[in-house]
Amino acid sequence: MSHRALHLIARPDGTPKDSDFEMRESAPAALADGQVRVAVKYLSIDPAMRVWMSEQKSYWPPVGLGEVMRSGGIGEVVETKSEKFPVGAWVSGMTGVQNELVSDGKGLQRFDASKLPHPGWALSVFGATGLTAYFGLIEIGAVKSGETVVVSAASGAVGSAVVQIARNLGCRVIGLAGGPQKCAYVKDELGADAVIDYKNEKVSDALKKHCPEGIDVYFDNVGGEILDAVLKRLRLKARIVLCGGISQYNAGSEARGPANYLSLISARARMEGFVIIDYLHRSGEAIAVMAPWAQGGKLTSKLDFVEGMDNFPEALRRLYSGQNFGKQLVKI
Repeated sequence: MSHRALHLIARPDGTPKDSDFEMRESAPAALADGQVRVAVKYLSIDPAMRVWMSEQKSYWPPVGLGEVMRSGGIGEVVETKSEKFPVGAWVSGMTGVQNELVSDGKGLQRFDASKLPHPGWALSVFGATGLTAYFGLIEIGAVKSGETVVVSAASGAVGSAVVQIARNLGCRVIGLAGGPQKCAYVKDELGADAVIDYKNEKVSDALKKHCPEGIDVYFDNVGGEILDAVLKRLRLKARIVLCGGISQYNAGSEARGPANYLSLISARARMEGFVIIDYLHRSGEAIAVMAPWAQGGKLTSKLDFVEGMDNFPEALRRLYSGQNFGKQLVKI
């Protein structure tokens, strides 16, 4: 089977287009001693990819023009010259958007796919998504039982994990989602105490109704107007966890910051950004806490699949249009 890889060939202007990428084929590379060949099965589609494609300063350097598009993924070892990775082992890591990866094993982590409801959980609850939710709440949010937690994009990959983790930690949770179907999922399946439909409700009025005494922790995945509305409802010593700003990723020079940031002063509140790569060395700690929840039915994950690596650009656009429902993956 030929090696197929999707290369970034243009910096997107606004929402990424199919023409920003090019599929290239080549002969499979031979293995050297210590290397493995991984058949990539699933790719993780994440909002931060839009930042990686630009030239703006970030926690990782931009994907270079002509390079394979960066992506986390999981796959199965199909050929090996490494004692650490036998044939048949499942691994996760930064695979890139390609159907196979030849690696010396650096950055790859083995996992037991047979112990998961679906291998894709290694990219959701037990991958960077779940770790982001856990450490964002625990370390940045310093969340405590009994507090009121508000979560934007609550039906999405990170947001849905935040709702469940906060509930398992004894918090009162208010989720924001778009449309009746997603709101019902957040309320009925994830267990949020209340849900706000930001597409059909005035967010500021709904927050006043559901958070009459204010907000202790806000887990922000979207930025923009929702962040502004939350800033007006902060309790004393509130914490805002800046995880993402998907509403602004395609805005370019028109991206807007918070209009109501002065509320942080009167509330003596804190707003802090974070990136999960700073906590990956503690992943075992988080999984040890979350695994019993999953086994007990108190932590679940909804996976949203797009078939075929050629449809990677469309899968990415689904994130920014809100079409995805749960963790967006590409099945190769």
